Amino acid sequence: MDLPPGCMVSEKQCQKVCKLKKSLYGLKQSPRARFGRFTKSMRAFGYRQSNSDHTLFLKKQHGKSTTLIVYVDDMVVTGNDPEERKALQNYLSREFEMKDLEEGLKLCVESNQVSTDKGRYQRLVGRLMYLAHTRPDLAYALSVASQYMHNPGEQHMNAVMRILRYLKNALGKGILFAKNVDHQSIEVYTDADWAGAVDDRRSTSGYFTFVSGNLVTWKSKKQNVVARSSVEAEFRGMALGLCEALWLRLLLQDLGYLSRQPIRLFCDNKAACDIAHNPVQHDRTKHVEVDRFFIKEKLDDKIVELPKIRSEDQLADILTKAISSQVFSKFLDKLGMCDIYAPT
Repeated sequence: MDLPPGCMVSEKQCQKVCKLKKSLYGLKQSPRARFGRFTKSMRAFGYRQSNSDHTLFLKKQHGKSTTLIVYVDDMVVTGNDPEERKALQNYLSREFEMKDLEEGLKLCVESNQVSTDKGRYQRLVGRLMYLAHTRPDLAYALSVASQYMHNPGEQHMNAVMRILRYLKNALGKGILFAKNVDHQSIEVYTDADWAGAVDDRRSTSGYFTFVSGNLVTWKSKKQNVVARSSVEAEFRGMALGLCEALWLRLLLQDLGYLSRQPIRLFCDNKAACDIAHNPVQHDRTKHVEVDRFFIKEKLDDKIVELPKIRSEDQLADILTKAISSQVFSKFLDKLGMCDIYAPT
């Protein structure tokens, strides 16, 4: 590194640099150096780094397995070997300084909009987005609200307050994971709202992925380009959901789970499904041939299948558009969400 300001050296040493023995906090290389050091320590203790997710470390011995996953400076350890978990905890405590925690409506920009407290809006949306990691019912609303972080208006703040009122009435809602031995396939529900954004007419994609009937990942995201047709928007959404499912399949293989069943990709756009099975050049779809042939290749290899689904049964609708409260509640039940405070 360059000599820090105020360092008293002679003129002959002004052109010299410092050799770092330890990566300093705040340097660009610090996170990479820290993770490299952590990875080296985990491998030295007999753990294997996953090829699907480099923050995932696995160890199998005597018919038992232990798994550790890292997120920034937080770690989660799980497995069916209590002795190995305790040994890993003691080892990491010696290698690093650590602390053990117990288990446990459409918006747009208006020219004459009333301005609001930008900092307050950003803090609220930021905290809600952190909460959305375990609350798929907030995904679409926050996807829209986060698009106005740079210039929020009064209507945007009112929308965030509405989200907070919804949360106040649904504090106990969460995903219930159930053991389902008979249902072991990977399922993906994908949908797209064509030209739904009022400001730039971009489409919104969304997907839910299920493993053994349990919801594991989801996303609601505005597409990067303007789609010229609903089929194009659906294709981009299908490709996004399929990539997530293929990654999940590789991750499950690392965990020792080998699924022989094809991935079931549910899309309610008949034209998109027909073209995926039989690629045909159309003026409005020929420029999305990469996504089309990507899906067709997986169909030909029997990796994925496209079962028929009715539009009223498409769960991903709640990730792409605003729907009625009755349909919203019905879909949340199908997603496996329940309220622990609800009367039984």
